[in-house]
Amino acid sequence: MLNNIGLPGILLIAVVVLVLFGRGKISSLMGEVGKGITSFKKGINEGAQELEDDASETAKDITPDAEIVSETDKDKV
Repeated sequence: MLNNIGLPGILLIAVVVLVLFGRGKISSLMGEVGKGITSFKKGINEGAQELEDDASETAKDITPDAEIVSETDKDKV
């Protein structure tokens, strides 16, 4: 059904929506949609950053301790 809507159909729908809601209402609605998309993207980026921070905190430290290194050096001598 929606495959048959062409450019004239879309223009007709746009004109009807404009007449029903008015230019001011549509403008404010699109502004709110833009703010919502921006907020969503910001939330996604913050979530990814939080996961990355958690992963770096739980990463294991594989550097040898100074005491262990000094004991093995004594054994070699």
